[in-house]
Amino acid sequence: MATEDVNEALAAAEVTAIESTEKQQPPHKLERKWSFWFDNQSKPKQGAAWGASLRKACTFDTVEDFWGLHETIFVPSRLTPNADIHMFKAGVEPKWEDPECANGGKWTYVVTNNRKQALDKAWLETLMALVGEQFDEADEICGVVASVRPKQDKLSLWTRTKSNEAVLMGIGKKWKEILDVTDKISFTNHDDARRSRFSV
Repeated sequence: MATEDVNEALAAAEVTAIESTEKQQPPHKLERKWSFWFDNQSKPKQGAAWGASLRKACTFDTVEDFWGLHETIFVPSRLTPNADIHMFKAGVEPKWEDPECANGGKWTYVVTNNRKQALDKAWLETLMALVGEQFDEADEICGVVASVRPKQDKLSLWTRTKSNEAVLMGIGKKWKEILDVTDKISFTNHDDARRSRFSV
């Protein structure tokens, strides 16, 4: 490409950028507000209660804010081991004690192969499904957690219910379809986090 062509392309790009700024479109609102949370348990303070390091980072309600936040900050592979990143509905804390989560459980997908790349892909697909309202049972979902650990990484999709098997299976099957995996994902209720109830 000749220098003149490059200069013309740059000039055209500047004009386009100015025009798009002048004609700024209103932001694309999401169906509901979401919040990103961060928790780093790599250096817990002695005697500190679980969740002492949990911090809400920001709340957003537009497509533009979602993409800006995800691409610049909230990518799981950038986390240190023993850190968690959460995206939950605004007003819901990613704690079992939160009234929205207290009677629920979680679907868990353990990332086994190509961990960092697979975790980032599964995280992004899940976030897009949540903010894009792709789950028929969206009202029954609280949020998602990406957990980075030294030996394995995992995603957990938290639900409001632990007893409505039809709703839970609908969520689990849809999530597995979104993740596009053949690995089993399992459901555990918050009351008994050690016992798996369902697998798909």
